Amino acid sequence: MAKLVLSMDGLVLKEVELSKQRISIGRKPSNDIQIENLAISGEHAAIVTVLNDSFLEDLDSTNGTLVNGQPVKKVVLQSGDIIELGKYKLKFFNEKPQPGDPSGYGEPLTVTGSEGAAAAGRGTESAFMRSQATSSQVAGSPTAATAGPASGSGGAYLQVLNGNNNGRRLDLEKEKTTLGKPGVQVVWVVREPGGYAIQYVEGPHRPLVNDRPVTAPRQMLANGDIIEIATVRMAFHSSAMESSS
Repeated sequence: MAKLVLSMDGLVLKEVELSKQRISIGRKPSNDIQIENLAISGEHAAIVTVLNDSFLEDLDSTNGTLVNGQPVKKVVLQSGDIIELGKYKLKFFNEKPQPGDPSGYGEPLTVTGSEGAAAAGRGTESAFMRSQATSSQVAGSPTAATAGPASGSGGAYLQVLNGNNNGRRLDLEKEKTTLGKPGVQVVWVVREPGGYAIQYVEGPHRPLVNDRPVTAPRQMLANGDIIEIATVRMAFHSSAMESSS
């Protein structure tokens, strides 16, 4: 289970397990983590955990929130990240090793060339796609990227439509697949009882579905929908939807 370690001036004050989906942080007593300091807003920030991932959101606090020294509004947390609120620090831990993959993630399916540079905002390659909580390797093996869907996936997959990875396929084998790059643009594709939905997580611009921004918390996907994330276009396909139509 993920946890936070609260400290000030190097002195550990408490440890808090993220046992709830939403943990609030602020000066008011109603918060899950109360920090009685005038530099902390009444409702300063919140951490929301969905499946194996947690993301931090600054709640329009007066003095702002830093993660690893950088001001943030909304960001996916990685184990070891340092959250700073005034003089207080919260270190985030989330150990979730998978067999053969100590990091808890599969190898990244990279997008190289101009699309990769645009997605990352720096460099020439970005870890654009990665399947969450999977023990199999998404990339690094050509057969892994092109193999048929796993049992229970409903035959759903994404196919890249542009760039050097044009035609590459990513089977949606898990309950949640993360697309994007932290700090730039991140979305989740989540398997639900009625199909698959796309959910915006972070980034200055929302993803597009059929050239329209995703504005709802979650938007269900239809067979053939075109998703665009940081200039990379992908088509959503589902054999289950094809057979039912």
